[in-house]
Amino acid sequence: MTPDPADAALRALAEPRRRAILQLVAHDELAAGEIAAAFEVSRTAVSQHLTVLKEAGLLHERREATRRLYRARPEGLAQLRELLDDLWDSALDTARRLVEADTTAHHEETA
Repeated sequence: MTPDPADAALRALAEPRRRAILQLVAHDELAAGEIAAAFEVSRTAVSQHLTVLKEAGLLHERREATRRLYRARPEGLAQLRELLDDLWDSALDTARRLVEADTTAHHEETA
Protein backbone atom coordinates (compact mmCIF):
# COMPACT_ATOMS: atom_id res chain seq x y z
CA MET A 1 0.00 0.00 0.00
CA THR A 2 1.37 3.43 -0.98
CA PRO A 3 1.63 5.86 1.92
CA ASP A 4 -0.79 8.77 1.73
CA PRO A 5 1.13 12.07 1.30
CA ALA A 6 -1.47 13.94 3.36
CA ASP A 7 -1.04 11.40 6.17
CA ALA A 8 2.74 11.82 6.08
CA ALA A 9 2.34 15.61 6.19
CA LEU A 10 -0.06 15.41 9.14
CA ARG A 11 2.29 13.15 11.05
CA ALA A 12 5.23 15.44 10.36
CA LEU A 13 3.31 18.54 11.39
CA ALA A 14 1.99 16.97 14.59
CA GLU A 15 5.23 18.04 16.32
CA PRO A 16 5.28 21.76 17.24
CA ARG A 17 8.99 22.25 16.43
CA ARG A 18 8.47 20.88 12.94
CA ARG A 19 5.67 23.36 12.36
CA ALA A 20 7.97 26.13 13.61
CA ILE A 21 10.75 24.97 11.27
CA LEU A 22 8.36 24.96 8.34
CA GLN A 23 7.29 28.52 9.21
CA LEU A 24 10.95 29.60 9.36
CA VAL A 25 11.65 28.34 5.85
CA ALA A 26 8.28 29.25 4.35
CA HIS A 27 9.65 32.39 2.69
CA ASP A 28 13.42 32.10 3.03
CA GLU A 29 15.95 29.42 2.28
CA LEU A 30 17.98 28.81 5.42
CA ALA A 31 21.03 26.74 6.28
CA ALA A 32 20.63 23.92 8.77
CA GLY A 33 22.77 25.84 11.27
CA GLU A 34 20.56 28.91 10.99
CA ILE A 35 17.49 26.79 11.61
CA ALA A 36 19.14 25.05 14.58
CA ALA A 37 20.10 28.44 16.09
CA ALA A 38 16.40 29.30 16.38
CA PHE A 39 15.75 26.43 18.81
CA GLU A 40 17.00 25.43 22.24
CA VAL A 41 17.62 21.82 21.23
CA SER A 42 20.65 20.06 19.84
CA ARG A 43 21.61 20.30 16.18
CA THR A 44 21.06 16.54 16.02
CA ALA A 45 17.45 16.97 17.13
CA VAL A 46 16.89 19.70 14.53
CA SER A 47 18.52 17.49 11.89
CA GLN A 48 16.07 14.70 12.75
CA HIS A 49 13.13 17.12 12.43
CA LEU A 50 14.46 18.31 9.05
CA THR A 51 14.70 14.70 7.88
CA VAL A 52 11.08 13.98 8.88
CA LEU A 53 9.86 17.12 7.09
CA LYS A 54 11.92 16.29 4.02
CA GLU A 55 10.66 12.69 3.89
CA ALA A 56 7.08 13.97 4.21
CA GLY A 57 7.69 16.10 1.11
CA LEU A 58 7.38 19.38 2.99
CA LEU A 59 10.99 20.58 2.62
CA HIS A 60 13.42 20.90 -0.24
CA GLU A 61 17.11 20.43 0.56
CA ARG A 62 19.85 21.96 -1.57
CA ARG A 63 23.55 21.49 -1.03
CA GLU A 64 25.93 24.38 -1.50
CA ALA A 65 29.51 23.31 -0.83
CA THR A 66 29.36 21.94 2.73
CA ARG A 67 26.10 23.67 3.66
CA ARG A 68 22.63 22.22 3.43
CA LEU A 69 19.97 24.78 2.64
CA TYR A 70 16.28 24.20 3.26
CA ARG A 71 13.11 25.81 2.00
CA ALA A 72 9.46 24.84 2.25
CA ARG A 73 7.84 22.95 -0.62
CA PRO A 74 4.35 24.47 -0.99
CA GLU A 75 3.43 21.65 -3.34
CA GLY A 76 4.15 19.28 -0.45
CA LEU A 77 1.19 20.77 1.36
CA ALA A 78 -1.15 20.48 -1.65
CA GLN A 79 -2.68 17.10 -0.77
CA LEU A 80 -2.99 18.07 2.88
CA ARG A 81 -4.78 21.25 1.83
CA GLU A 82 -7.11 19.22 -0.43
CA LEU A 83 -7.95 16.95 2.51
CA LEU A 84 -8.65 19.90 4.80
CA ASP A 85 -10.67 21.67 2.11
CA ASP A 86 -12.79 18.52 1.64
CA LEU A 87 -13.33 18.23 5.40
CA TRP A 88 -14.25 21.92 5.63
CA ASP A 89 -16.66 21.68 2.68
CA SER A 90 -18.27 18.62 4.25
CA ALA A 91 -18.62 20.38 7.62
CA LEU A 92 -20.17 23.44 5.96
CA ASP A 93 -22.64 21.24 4.06
CA THR A 94 -23.62 19.49 7.29
CA ALA A 95 -24.06 22.82 9.09
CA ARG A 96 -26.20 24.17 6.22
CA ARG A 97 -28.43 21.08 6.28
CA LEU A 98 -28.87 21.34 10.07
CA VAL A 99 -29.78 25.03 9.88
CA GLU A 100 -32.23 24.37 7.03
CA ALA A 101 -33.82 21.49 8.95
CA ASP A 102 -34.07 23.62 12.11
CA THR A 103 -35.55 26.54 10.15
CA THR A 104 -38.11 24.24 8.50
CA ALA A 105 -39.05 22.69 11.86
CA HIS A 106 -39.39 26.15 13.44
CA HIS A 107 -41.66 27.36 10.63
CA GLU A 108 -43.85 24.26 10.93
CA GLU A 109 -44.19 24.80 14.71
CA THR A 110 -45.23 28.42 14.29
CA ALA A 111 -47.65 27.75 11.42
